[in-house]
Amino acid sequence: MNKKEAGIKINKLREEIRKHNHCYYVLSQPVISDFEYDILLNELTELERLYPEFHDPSSPTQRVGDDTNRDFEQAEHKYPMLSLGNTYSPEELAEFDNRVKKALNEPCEYVCEFKYDGVSISLTYVEGKLQRAVTRGDGYKGDDVTANVKTIRSIPLALSGNDYPHEFVIRGEIFFPTDSFKKLNEQREKQGEPLFANPRNAASGTLKLQNSSLVARRPLDCYLYFLAGDNLPYDNHYSNLLKAIEWGFKIPNNVILCKTLDEVLQLIDRWDDERNKINVDVDGVVIKVNSYKQQELLGNTAKSPRWAIAYKYPSGQALTKLLSIDFQVGRTGAITPVANLEPVFLSGTTVKRASLHNADQIEMLDVRIGDMVYVEKGGEIIPKIVGVDKDKRIPGSNPLKYIDKCPECGTLLVRNEGEAMHYCPNESGCPPQVKGKIEHFVSRKAMDIEAAEATVGLLFDNGLIKNVADLYDLKKEYLLPLERFAEKSAEVLIRSIERSKDVPFHRVLYALGIRHVGETVAKQLASHFGSLDNIMNATFEDLTEVEEIGDKIAESLIRYFNDKDNINLVRRLNKAGLQMKSGEAKKMRTDDKLKGLSIIISGTFKNFSRDQMKDIIESNGGKNVGSVSSKTSYLLTGENPGPAKLEKAQKLGVPVISEEEFIKMLK
Repeated sequence: MNKKEAGIKINKLREEIRKHNHCYYVLSQPVISDFEYDILLNELTELERLYPEFHDPSSPTQRVGDDTNRDFEQAEHKYPMLSLGNTYSPEELAEFDNRVKKALNEPCEYVCEFKYDGVSISLTYVEGKLQRAVTRGDGYKGDDVTANVKTIRSIPLALSGNDYPHEFVIRGEIFFPTDSFKKLNEQREKQGEPLFANPRNAASGTLKLQNSSLVARRPLDCYLYFLAGDNLPYDNHYSNLLKAIEWGFKIPNNVILCKTLDEVLQLIDRWDDERNKINVDVDGVVIKVNSYKQQELLGNTAKSPRWAIAYKYPSGQALTKLLSIDFQVGRTGAITPVANLEPVFLSGTTVKRASLHNADQIEMLDVRIGDMVYVEKGGEIIPKIVGVDKDKRIPGSNPLKYIDKCPECGTLLVRNEGEAMHYCPNESGCPPQVKGKIEHFVSRKAMDIEAAEATVGLLFDNGLIKNVADLYDLKKEYLLPLERFAEKSAEVLIRSIERSKDVPFHRVLYALGIRHVGETVAKQLASHFGSLDNIMNATFEDLTEVEEIGDKIAESLIRYFNDKDNINLVRRLNKAGLQMKSGEAKKMRTDDKLKGLSIIISGTFKNFSRDQMKDIIESNGGKNVGSVSSKTSYLLTGENPGPAKLEKAQKLGVPVISEEEFIKMLK
C-alpha cells in the first residue's frame, strides 16, 4: 500500500467507525458485533501508526486518552453559562408564565426537557470538529477538560453532513448512567476505595481526573440541549436541536414543544413517573421559551435567563419507623451502619433498609431506635435516612451510642484523623475481613481463580483456609469431603489455583487488597518499581514521586508492609511461586549523564513527544517523577506547561529548564 492508498483507506475507516460509534452510543442501535468493530479500530490504529503524517486529533482512535497528567487551564466562555431559576410549585410556574407573556405582549411556545443531574459542559466546534470543552466554572470561565471529554464516545469529535455553522457552541450535561454508577461503586467497595455519594459526584470527579486514560475507562455519557452561535440554521431552540441530531449529537428524545402552560403542567405530571424508568438521574423539567427573538427580548438577570426556568420535583421521600441498626464490616474493616425499617413503598419499590453512612451522620440527625424517619431515594446504591420527625418521637428515648467494638470479632474500633469511617484493625482475624480479602484475591481482575469466589465461605468455615496463602496449600483430597465438591469440581479449583501462579505481577499486587491500591495504582507501582521487594523497601518520598501516588496511598503501603503478618503472607506467596517481579523488560540504559536526577516534564515539546522525553531521561540514568517536591532535580518545560507545577517548582526552588537546555545537558 502506497501513501496515497493509505490516506484513502484511513479516511474510509474513520468515517465507517464514526457511523458505528453513532449507531452504538447515540442511537443505541449497533449494526455490527463488538468483535467486528474491534477489527476495524485495530486496522485504523495500525495504519495511523505506519503513516503518522495522517494524524488527526478527531480520529476515532484518539478516544482512549493518554497517561499524561494535565493541570487544567482556565478558558473563558464566549457565551456566559448562566444558572436557571428554580421552582417547586405549579403556582410559581404560572407566575413565570405571566411574567413572560406580560413582557412579550404576544403568544409564545415553550420547549420542555428533562433536567438531568450531571455536570454542565460547553463544547465549541470549529469547521465541524471539536475544538474545546469547558466546564461551567463561575459561568464566565471554567476548566478546559477537552482531553477528558474526547474520551466520551457519545460526543462526536467530527460532525456529519456539511450544513453546520463554521463555529458554534453546544451545551449539555455529562452524567453517569445509573447502572454504570452502581457497578462502579460495587467495584470501588471491593477494592477498598471510598464510594461516590451519587452519580453526579462520580461524573464530576471523573471529569476532573488529570489522566485522560483513566477517564476513558469510565462509561461517562452526555446529553446535549442548547446551541449558541451567530449563524445557526433556525431562529428557534426546538428546530436547532432537531438539526443537531443530523450532525451526530446525542439530543434527548423527550424534548417536547408545548403551546400553553396547561400542556407544560400536564407534561410535568406525566414525566414524574417516567423519569424513574430511564437510566439517568432526573430531578426536574426545564421550560424554555422557544423563539430566539423572544429570548433576546426577555433578556437575563445577573445570574439566570428570564426566558427559562427549572421545575424541580420534590425528592422521593417516605416516613417509616426505624426498628434497629446493623453494623456491617467490609473487606477493608470499614464499619457501615445500616438501618432496618418498617417496610415502606417508595418510588416504585418496597424499602426495608437504608444507609446511615457513619457516626457523624447519626449524630447530626440525632436518630434513635423507634424514631419515625424520612427515607429518600437518590443516586444511592441503597436509600438513605435524611431526617427524623421528632414530634413523633417516643418519650424517654435515648440518643444512639455508636459502637466502639467490632460486631464480628470484638476488637476495639479505630477512626483515623480526617476520616469519617470507623475501622476494625484486626485485618487477619476478623472473619468478614478475612473472607472479603480472599474473595478479592481470587476475583477475575485479580488472580482469576475459577470457581473459588463462590466457595471461599465454605473453605473458610471448614478451616481449610485462613488467608490467601493457604489456597496454595490446598489438595484435591482436602476438598472432596466438602459439600458441593465432587472429583471434577475439586480438580477444576486446584488446576485454577496452579494457573494463577502465572498471573502478572501488577495483578498480584492488586490482589493483596492493600487499602487504596486499585488496579490502576497497582499498575503504576509495578511499572515504576519493577518488583515487590522494591515497593516494600521504598520510603514515603520514593512512593509519592510515582505518578498517581499521593500521601494516603503511600501511607497505606508503608502501613501494610510494616505489619509482620503481611510480611509473612507475602513470603509464603513468593515461596508458592507467584509473580513478584514485573514481566516488562526494563529499558536498556545507554548513558549515565542523568544518573541520580529526578526530572518532571510539563508541556509539549518541539523535537520529541512526551513519551520520548521520558524514554530519554530513563535511558540516561534519570528518573521520571509525577509531581514536584523538594527532591525534584529539574522541572523540564515545553510549550504551555502546567501553571501549578511551575508555581510549586518556583516556590521550592526547583530549577526550571527548557527543551534546548535539556538537550545541551545530554551533549
